[in-house]
Amino acid sequence: MRRRDARHGQRSSEHGRVVTWLALLLVLVVGSAAFVGYRTDLADPWLEDGWVGERLDDVFGEQEPPGPEAVAAPAGLDLPDVVTPGPVADAALAAPLDARAVRRALAPYLRDDDLGRHVLAAVGGLDAAAPVFTQGGGTAIPASTTKVLTAVAALSVLDPAQAFTTRVVREGNRVTLVGGGDPLLAAAPPEEPTTPRPADVVTLARQAAQALLAQGVTRVRLDYDDSLFSGPAVNPRWPASYVPDGVVAPIGALWVDQGRPAQGTGRVADPARAAADAFATALTDAGVAVAGRPRHAVAGGAAIPVAEVVGPTVQDVVERVLLVSDNEASEVLVRQLGLAGAGEGSTTAGLRVVRDALAQAGVPTGDLVLHDGSGLSRANRIAPGTLLAALRLAATDPRPQLRGVLASLPVAAYTGSLSERFDEAAPAGRGRVRAKTGTLTGVSSLAGIATGVDGTPMLFVLMADRVATDDTLGARDALDGAAAALGACRCGTAG
Repeated sequence: MRRRDARHGQRSSEHGRVVTWLALLLVLVVGSAAFVGYRTDLADPWLEDGWVGERLDDVFGEQEPPGPEAVAAPAGLDLPDVVTPGPVADAALAAPLDARAVRRALAPYLRDDDLGRHVLAAVGGLDAAAPVFTQGGGTAIPASTTKVLTAVAALSVLDPAQAFTTRVVREGNRVTLVGGGDPLLAAAPPEEPTTPRPADVVTLARQAAQALLAQGVTRVRLDYDDSLFSGPAVNPRWPASYVPDGVVAPIGALWVDQGRPAQGTGRVADPARAAADAFATALTDAGVAVAGRPRHAVAGGAAIPVAEVVGPTVQDVVERVLLVSDNEASEVLVRQLGLAGAGEGSTTAGLRVVRDALAQAGVPTGDLVLHDGSGLSRANRIAPGTLLAALRLAATDPRPQLRGVLASLPVAAYTGSLSERFDEAAPAGRGRVRAKTGTLTGVSSLAGIATGVDGTPMLFVLMADRVATDDTLGARDALDGAAAALGACRCGTAG
């Protein structure tokens, strides 16, 4: 037991019991508050300036708080000795799946009429290439489950710690805003803390103004350079309404807020020009006047660096793509893959790199048809086995960066694109399923990992691409129910 200060050793036992229970209560309150604070980014204000220590002093005065070992167990409580548990998790991970149990769990949901006439499914364990359960054959329109393949390729080819830089360079009295393909570049610093924190053009403008003013430059003309990427900004395999309706922005190497306007909804017609306008305003506000209107140009090789801001890492971007199904960011990743793997920042080159990276890792690509990296194209076709193999690669490949794929998937009923789902599904499945959603008109899909109540992990892919419009919500609930049934299943053969 801890030694007590001699001045307090003679206090009554009744006072000691009060102090002890106050200590326990305070520990519970502070511990709970600290956990909630950690989860909600409120921990730092609570812990700074000795807040916790001051509150403990209020209770104990100068007395040192008793440690847990000083608190006696209630009378009559007989606790067993502490022992080291056996490797239960290892056994569950190594156990093969019971195909019959998987089939029983899924059957009532995959027969749901709301799913339409073309339903494909595959379920497999982490330890075997072949699925233990399949339904249907061939391929289906994947919708946003396509992003699983984009994410796996991005973390296979690109350095997860790589970040994309937006620069300002100068030639004489002309400065150029040069896009580096940062998909999360913002028009201004976020008003509240965000993760990841984006780079922004206001910060860039302030840094540039400081450097220019130090050189005696108070007035400039502005160019903007988005030449890093090539090919059409609007995918020809997307419906013509997507950009006007604000479904997605034209894809480029320079934009702010992913092409969203400063006011209102939708997307701007020219994201690079909108970014240049935002930068020009910020540069003027920072003390350097901008003459005329920004001009579209390519920075010269002799241009002198002035300032730069560095955006989130590839790992951060992948996490956002999977968590909230970010279409623009996934399309930028494809362009970055084209640059890294083929020396060309086009969608066509990037998709070749995606296919090659998957094939080299053993993911079957024979039936794979990709026209984009986001899944917005209805011409994409993916077999369940391809998605299942990509998920297995992410789970088992020795390269640790690929674990980020599974770790970034939304958690059923809790995070990202699944936060408002699974409310009608088996309660035992909530929190036990991580999955990428996929939704287009007539298409509903889920691909991810479920951990059964017996601790057995199961990779799964569920796809339906002939869903009647009136049955959209019903189809979504049926797939949620199927995935939750896996989470509620004792589908392992161990024990």
